[in-house]
Amino acid sequence: MTTDCLHRFLLDDLDIAGALVRLGPVWQKLLQDRGYPLAVARLLGELSACSLLVGSNLKQPGRVTLQLRGNGPISLLVIDCNEQLQIRGMAKSAQPTAEGSLRELLGDGHLLLALDMPSMREPYQSIVPIVGDSIAEVFEQYLGQSVQLPARLFLAVSDETAAGLLLQKLPTTEERDADGWTRAEALAATVTRPELLSLAVEELLTRLFPEEAVRLFPEQAVALNCPEDWQKARALLLALGPAEVYATLREQGEVLIRDDICNREYRFDEHAIAALFAAQAVPPLTPLH
Repeated sequence: MTTDCLHRFLLDDLDIAGALVRLGPVWQKLLQDRGYPLAVARLLGELSACSLLVGSNLKQPGRVTLQLRGNGPISLLVIDCNEQLQIRGMAKSAQPTAEGSLRELLGDGHLLLALDMPSMREPYQSIVPIVGDSIAEVFEQYLGQSVQLPARLFLAVSDETAAGLLLQKLPTTEERDADGWTRAEALAATVTRPELLSLAVEELLTRLFPEEAVRLFPEQAVALNCPEDWQKARALLLALGPAEVYATLREQGEVLIRDDICNREYRFDEHAIAALFAAQAVPPLTPLH
């Protein structure tokens, strides 16, 4: 199966929706130069797959942010995704972090789901306690309660690949087949980690649902959304104002702006700062003759 793609599908005779996502180079770039322990990378990969499976439901421009915060060895996992399936994200943890369940690694905490769209007056936010011992369980619980539609989620992560399979019951599912959902989720649960990470999508869906009519929609490309943005860094310095910026410069010898979510640093020396504020200076008024 091609990596860095999301495939939506429908079990036609059951009215059960699904999606399969697999990340390759995008996942490797998200990990690049981060130095995350294996346990942190695993959870971040699972959350990355979740964000794309949730974000693929956006029908207009917007951004979905998924954030898990806790008081355990891992304090933060965050991924955001827009309607074009462009993602970015990061994790914060104490070093080193041993393997364990989500609750052991995150401790007591909460899930935040935020939706920001130009058509909305203000972003929508939902904050709920973390319920479940895995990211899959947390989001199955969340989708079942918030959307009122049961869902099953299967996730797998390696150094090279992050993958996820979502199966979701629709309002008309029971009308089509009273036992359809029970049968479909039992079949989906037979998926193995190697299959989820590497088996071609058509072959995987045929193996999981051999007796069902599966409608596979065109694949959607996934990309990393972390471009270098010096303009944004300069705008931040201008917003802080010359007094605060020059105070930092005197204290540290330079001004450093760190973009944690994209793992970038923007450094400004004395000449760069002088040029920045000089360009914003208001020229004196010229008297009229």
